[in-house]
Amino acid sequence: MPYVLGIDIGNTSTVAAVARHRDGSWSRPEPVVLHTASATLPSTLLLSVDGTFTAGEVGAANRTARDVLSRVGDELPLLLAGEPYRPEALLALLAGHVVDQVHQGEGQPAQAIVLSHPASWGRYRRDLLHHALWESGLGSVTLLPRTVTVAESHAARGFPGGVAAVYALGGGTFEAAVVRRNSRGRYETDGVPQGLTRLGGVDFDEALATHVRSVLARELAAAGPAAGEALRTLPAECERAKRDLTSGSQTDVVLPLPSGPVRTPVTRLQFEELVRPAVQTTVELLLCAVRCAGLAPARLDGVLLDGGSSRVPLVAELLVAAGFPVQTTPDPQTAAATGAAAAATQILAPRPPPPGPPPSAGGLVRTAPSPPGGGVDDLSSRDEPPPRPPIRYAPLELPKRSRRKLAGSRGHEG
Repeated sequence: MPYVLGIDIGNTSTVAAVARHRDGSWSRPEPVVLHTASATLPSTLLLSVDGTFTAGEVGAANRTARDVLSRVGDELPLLLAGEPYRPEALLALLAGHVVDQVHQGEGQPAQAIVLSHPASWGRYRRDLLHHALWESGLGSVTLLPRTVTVAESHAARGFPGGVAAVYALGGGTFEAAVVRRNSRGRYETDGVPQGLTRLGGVDFDEALATHVRSVLARELAAAGPAAGEALRTLPAECERAKRDLTSGSQTDVVLPLPSGPVRTPVTRLQFEELVRPAVQTTVELLLCAVRCAGLAPARLDGVLLDGGSSRVPLVAELLVAAGFPVQTTPDPQTAAATGAAAAATQILAPRPPPPGPPPSAGGLVRTAPSPPGGGVDDLSSRDEPPPRPPIRYAPLELPKRSRRKLAGSRGHEG
């Protein structure tokens, strides 16, 4: 059955969604399983001793590529086992893994692929990813800002608004931007996106972990060096507790100390007080994005939530208190990917333009199937770094996608 593919690669997790063509129309986009029966794949690449990469796995720190997305455009490469790798090449490799896995599951290639990217990226970073995708055999991929794909996801579920703000709070980053429908019925960015590259769910987990370590200071001191093993389980346990507190009013953080499991009760109110300063900062950045677009919260048709960390009830509470009309979705963690798939259907069968004068905004950025010409002289964001001097990079040896070596491409099917 013909299908289109949407991919959202974040700093901590990767999600993909497909929309299938049946009975003359496109189905609503739905997430696909990428990793151990889950729709989310950790955005990591593990380099093995034979030079192959395994997607979604972690190992020795010097062989595991993490936070690759945030490194695109850096002057320095990522070092893995002492060898330098271009972040954009690793990002393209992760995208290729998703494309291959979905291709295998569907039995045929996608008719169109849309890949999201941070809304703050200018021409320089987009061109870096453009070239890397082309070199990896993915030259026909369309690039769209994540805030735009989030808006398309809400539109696919019936959101009729013409002007909205997107609040995207993921595992390690935050983005906010205003989007408008253009004359073709697509959403495009309006104004200046705002964001933080080092704020997200992992910071909420660490705030809770700090609280637990403080409460259990005496027990941890009594356990001595043996407490180290228990503390290694604390980040995952705090992440679980955070998820529990999105729907429950209380949970326990359990640490397996040598003397036996120790439970630290945590209420939602306690957790929210720990993360309130960070959440308040994101609300203020959203206000800044709205004002940069010449708007006020009351003039928006909605604030569209994205990212797993936006499930924290305090997020909606503070947004409503600031005067924002909040629009929710059943699973904000998959919104960017499902919106990317929805945008891909529009590439093949554009929706009729809405009535009325077209709003002013930017445009799509689509990669070309042929080798990109020229360089990156025409930068749209002058505050981005210029091309760095030549650096010797370890070759990925992927001239064709059929030769891509990813040990996880068949080992992580659900």
